[in-house]
Amino acid sequence: MRGRLCKEPEVRYTQDNMCIARYTLAVDRKFSKNDDQKADFIPCVAFGKSGEFAEKYFRKGMSVAVSGRIQTGSYTNKDGQKVYTTDVIIEEQEFAESKLASNNNGGGHGKSVDDFMSVPDDMDEDLPFT
Repeated sequence: MRGRLCKEPEVRYTQDNMCIARYTLAVDRKFSKNDDQKADFIPCVAFGKSGEFAEKYFRKGMSVAVSGRIQTGSYTNKDGQKVYTTDVIIEEQEFAESKLASNNNGGGHGKSVDDFMSVPDDMDEDLPFT
């Protein structure tokens, strides 16, 4: 699935120093019967190296693509009510747009963009392909 980060990932480390990053993706719906909600907000959890990657590179507003598995669970809150949870446990994650597009959409770090070099028009004969 592909979506935009709603806010910075929330990161914590376990006692054995494993990173756990939690973030929420706003995923646009292709079709909606109700025009009030045009996106779903999907809670995601990344462990270990994936969590460290999210902590280091993911910022609010960035478009990212993820794949993983659904995990459900429950707990009892401080008021004694049972709360049910559903999360995507991240198996793969990657950027879904360029740094420039991300910066224009409010994400990114404001760093310079390393784009491809433009090829001059008179270079056609020197290229090994057409």
